[in-house]
Amino acid sequence: MQQQISVITLGVSDMARSRQFYTQGFGWQPVFENPEIIFYQMNGLMLGTFGKAALEADMNRAGLKQPGAFSIAHNVARQQDVAPLIERLVAAGGTVLRAADAPLHGGFRGYVADPDDHAWEIAWNPAWPIDAQGHVTFGI
Repeated sequence: MQQQISVITLGVSDMARSRQFYTQGFGWQPVFENPEIIFYQMNGLMLGTFGKAALEADMNRAGLKQPGAFSIAHNVARQQDVAPLIERLVAAGGTVLRAADAPLHGGFRGYVADPDDHAWEIAWNPAWPIDAQGHVTFGI
């Protein structure tokens, strides 16, 4: 079976607030939106933000608690791009979970929560090159 992810969908409590975070913070533009869902075309997959209650109904799983131990990563091409992007995300409604720093395993990263507490790692990894289409390749 092919290893792929087609869509990641995040449940959000306020579509306008979420849209602001993703459009003003990351600078992403929706490819589709209606009152219940917004899709962003990524590099090879879609990111959806779906009203939390509607997503729970769609999954037949009402009253879900927010998941805890996961993050979605957004890698940048240069180390000096990490901190300014974190600042922009905070200005667009995010919350710093971890300020940008250098982990023991190398690179540079920080964490920001979107307005619905979904964790985003903003990272630069010199061993993971990013091509012109924004695809990250695992390298050592």
